[in-house]
Amino acid sequence: MSQSIVFATLLFVLALFAWGRIRHDFVALIALFVLVIAGIIPSSEAFLGFGHPAVITVAAVLVIGKALEYSGLIDLIGKWVMKAGKNLLWQILVLSALVAVASAFMNNVGALAIMMPVAIHLARKGGHPPSYILMPIAFASLLGGMTTLIGTPPNIIIATFRAEATGEPFGMFDFSPVGAGLTVAGLLFIVLIGWRLLPRRSGGKSGEGLFEIEDYITEVEVVKDSAGGRTIGDLLDSSDADVQVLGLVRNNRRMHAPEQDEVLAEKDILILESDTEGLKAFLSDTGLKLVGGKKFRKDAEGSKNIAITEAVVMDGSSLIGRTAADLRMRSRYGINLLAVARREQKIHRRLDHVIFRPGDVLLLQGREHLLWDTIGSIGCLPLARRGLRLGYQTRIPLALGIFMTAIILVITGLLPVQAVFPMAAVAMVLAGVLPLKDVYTSIDWPVIILLGAMIPVGNALETSGGADSIAGAIMGAGAQMPAWALLGLILVVTMFLSDIINNAATVVLMAPVAIGVAEGMGLSLDPFLMAVAVGGSCAFLTPIGHQSNTLVMGPGGYRFTDYWRMGLPLEVIIVALGIPLILWFWPL
Repeated sequence: MSQSIVFATLLFVLALFAWGRIRHDFVALIALFVLVIAGIIPSSEAFLGFGHPAVITVAAVLVIGKALEYSGLIDLIGKWVMKAGKNLLWQILVLSALVAVASAFMNNVGALAIMMPVAIHLARKGGHPPSYILMPIAFASLLGGMTTLIGTPPNIIIATFRAEATGEPFGMFDFSPVGAGLTVAGLLFIVLIGWRLLPRRSGGKSGEGLFEIEDYITEVEVVKDSAGGRTIGDLLDSSDADVQVLGLVRNNRRMHAPEQDEVLAEKDILILESDTEGLKAFLSDTGLKLVGGKKFRKDAEGSKNIAITEAVVMDGSSLIGRTAADLRMRSRYGINLLAVARREQKIHRRLDHVIFRPGDVLLLQGREHLLWDTIGSIGCLPLARRGLRLGYQTRIPLALGIFMTAIILVITGLLPVQAVFPMAAVAMVLAGVLPLKDVYTSIDWPVIILLGAMIPVGNALETSGGADSIAGAIMGAGAQMPAWALLGLILVVTMFLSDIINNAATVVLMAPVAIGVAEGMGLSLDPFLMAVAVGGSCAFLTPIGHQSNTLVMGPGGYRFTDYWRMGLPLEVIIVALGIPLILWFWPL
């Protein structure tokens, strides 16, 4: 009976993960609470997952990654990369390689977020569409993460499963022989062939020339001496800008698709669809004013201190699921929302009632000295190249010294990784590399909650006999298969799950199954666990499988199906090469 409840709960949870409307950490909590209520997980053990070594290690690694960023090391690398030439192949190679290497030692989403503005600037500099560069570096961040123990949460989780099963975890660089081989092969494919499979998204350039995106939805107001008394048709005829009128708001009532002979009155609001260059030209030609930007006065500070920039909503942002009206963005954060761009879907709401989603691109306005920090505090990534942090370069040796000391302690086995990396994180703060106020904001709390909740759920799958049942079904289906084919089946199934649900959740569910298959066949656990680790890092088919994929969707102008173009052949390469590499370094 308990096994049936566990299976039913997991199927329900997988459906919620794939649906995507409820954030993954809350889905994990739902699974945990259902099994607690059913009595399968004792209530006294419900939250033991939050003290699990994997959870502690992941949190510490996120803090260390942020500290390395603050040290000035990443800025120094970014400054060097900015000197790259205009050759597209060279740009993709340099950026992808750097992101892959950085992702091996810090959070891969963080590595990607740091290099994205650099990539966008280089694309503009070379006259190339960002769609040719952004997905390659997103995929490179996933590839690089699989090369070390701390490169990605799935590897840390797999190491703890091995420790529980055999008494000894995977070491810091035990993932490197297989991971590095697959990363090199993946990068060669991306640089030589993969980017050529991607679409050329050549929408209008933004007002700052930062990146290309096809459509913004924004609102403009008819003011005195601009368009009052003229029709919508007259207004459109007066400008050569490519602008589409989606609606008209008058006296707080909205008219959808108004006729072109509709006469405009002062204080009417037009809802427009346009790229930012077209919008800029349209405002200049017609004298209309942006609704969101009207509250900043040209006061004593001068309008020169007001900046406009674009930012992408990252997964985990405090904006997600809320609107500008709910958040009171002007009064609370001191920024104005001028426009929103979203791929794949038309926006039919008023601008201040648009519900934000991961990957949305926002056009924001605020006082220059506050804008960048504010964007970061709300969980967005500014799509402009920021200046280097002054005064941090002197902390590069200190940060690297702390980090390398931690690595040496792990490699030599003097202390376990779950003890070493929290110590290193604290040392980074005490040494002044990372400000104390940024310690907790550097942790991806939804991932921590997900892990803490899913680890007991994974244990329930194992203790109820569910993992053994699934393993038995796999062995029965593959009774005539050689062992390497079953290994490939585990890898492919894990890959498939990681494309639709969080990779950490995927690994928590698949590791017990892999152990069951290995034990059932009397084989070594290591190759099967390594297959799960590799599969958990290979979410290349959808924008929802990993945060890195979501992050580039808006700025790159990608559609959902674009990820298959480069992702499917890349996954085929990983399966074809991954099985021989795993068997070579981790024999059955």
